[in-house]
This record gives sequence, C-alpha cells and structure tokens, in this order.
Amino acid sequence: MAATLDLGRFALESGANLPARLVHATHGTLDADGGNAVLVPSYYTGTSDSYLPWIGPGRVLDTERLFVVVVDMLGNGVSTSPSNAPAGVGGPDYPVVTVRDQVRAQRLLLDSLDVDRLRLVVGWSMGAMQAYEWAVTFPDDVDALLPICGAARCSPHNRVFLEGVRAALTADPAFDGGRYAAPPVAGLEAFGRVYAGWAYSRDFFHSGTYRELGYPSVQAVLDGWAADHAALDANDLLAMMDTWLSGDVGRDRPGGYEAALRSIRARTIVMPSTTDAYFTPADSEVEASLVPGAELRPLESELGHIAGRPGVRATETAVIAGAVRDLLGG
Repeated sequence: MAATLDLGRFALESGANLPARLVHATHGTLDADGGNAVLVPSYYTGTSDSYLPWIGPGRVLDTERLFVVVVDMLGNGVSTSPSNAPAGVGGPDYPVVTVRDQVRAQRLLLDSLDVDRLRLVVGWSMGAMQAYEWAVTFPDDVDALLPICGAARCSPHNRVFLEGVRAALTADPAFDGGRYAAPPVAGLEAFGRVYAGWAYSRDFFHSGTYRELGYPSVQAVLDGWAADHAALDANDLLAMMDTWLSGDVGRDRPGGYEAALRSIRARTIVMPSTTDAYFTPADSEVEASLVPGAELRPLESELGHIAGRPGVRATETAVIAGAVRDLLGG
C-alpha cells in the first residue's frame, strides 16, 4: 500500500531544511510484537515499485511472513525532489540530501509505522549504501544487513564515473545551469550512453548477453539507455548523484570508515557482483573483512553492476533469496 509521510521542514546535515514528503509502500502485515519488519531503500533512478519483483508470497521478501517497507529516497522524483519541490528549493535550488539524511528521514517514517527494530535492511546499489548507513547510524535497530552491488562509501574511482556522466549531462547548453525551460534531451541522452558503458561488463558485450535482456545489438543498448534517461528529470538525476557522492559511513565519525564498519552489529552478507565496474568486488572484500562476522558472498555474473537488479535475471534473484533466508534463519 502506497502512502506519503509529511516530514515538515526536515533539517539536513548541511544546515538547510527541506519541506519534505517521503513516499513509501508497505507490503504484508506487521506482527503484534513488531518483529518482522524489513526495510528496502530505493536505488538510483529506481522507485518503490522497482522492487516489486522481489516482494510477495514466496518471493525474496515473503509477505506471508514479513512486513516490507520500501522507501522512495528524497530526490528520486517520487518523494520530494527537484522536479516537484516548492519554489525556492526546487530545480537547481534543491539542497544536497546526504545518505545519512535519507536514513534519518527513514527512521522517522518507521517511527510513524510503529516499527522500532528491523529484522533486515536490504538494498541494491544506492539502496545498499543506505543499508550500510542504517547499520552504522542505528546499530541497535538492525538485526541483519544485506548490501547487494553497493558499498559503504563512494570510492574515488566511483566518483570519477559519476563526474563523467554529470559532465555529459551539464554540457548540453539547454541544461542552462539547471534552469531549463524544456528538458535538455541531448545531455540526458549523452548521460545514458556514457552510463551504459559503466553499468555492464566487458563480457556482457563480448558474449552477446545483451540479447538476453532484449537488446538486438550493442547499438540498441546505447539507444535504449539514451531513451530511458531522456525520460527522466535532469535535476533529479543530479540530486540523486549528490546523495550518492555523499555516501561514507565513516564521514565525521571517530575512527572513520574502518571504525564505522567495525561498529556494525547486524548479521551481514556482503554481495557484490563479480564484474561490477564501480561498486567493485575489491571494495566489497574490504568491507566484509571489517564488519564483524560478515560473509562475503559474491554474485557470479557477467551483467556488471546490473547483476541482481530486481526483475532482471531469475537465477540471480534466487541467490539473493537464499541470502535473505540465511540471514533470517530459514
């Protein structure tokens, strides 16, 4: 069931405040003791609906047993975002919302739903970044953690990717510093084409795996990503990117990144894609080594970063379902 929580003037880490509304969907029924709640934060360009292939009776997140809360992060075009915010904070005036801000907003949402503790926080990509932040910011509130194809911080290499696609978008004169009168289509299409090269692996193209996803040719991949991103709002894409760039569980915390990860108390399975070009397996290996008792369980795939994305490949979804079962105790 979809709903909206009005957060009022939500104070951000930057000192700004945002008149914020947080859209979310709930599935299943909360137990009387509140002990079956699962949180799923949205990912870059995704919405709460994007996780629907995982949710339902007998699926990855079994709604016959679990109460699943899926949150549209601020900036994603559904919750308060540059494209729908009121004058003064809309468009290019939208303030930076950090990963930590997103998690604090989600804590307020869970309070409104009478959820004190989470059996599991699970997320794909940027959803995984938020899941890590949850386990560090609220270590007593998270029983289990499953970050999939994500990381606990935005690495320097990851930043290079993000700044590259940003440059492709903002180079379009029609972007006009974010004050465009009409969508900067050329910039959006360039953004999508550049993104496609990072999203998939070398083997995805070399072996023709793109045909499995419905693309008849490499050119069709490029054209499809261009068209998909041309349909999105440019300022929303940049706002979500700023959130992504802010991700670092150790930022402004004693001991930094390593100490933050060592503070996690949740049972944890870290699940990178073996061919991810920007949330790399090497980074995930470091993170799994720092989180006490964590298991590194790579998702063997030639899909690159897109491995494990909800609704893409049933065999990979089954591996994720197994990890959820293991973390929840069967």
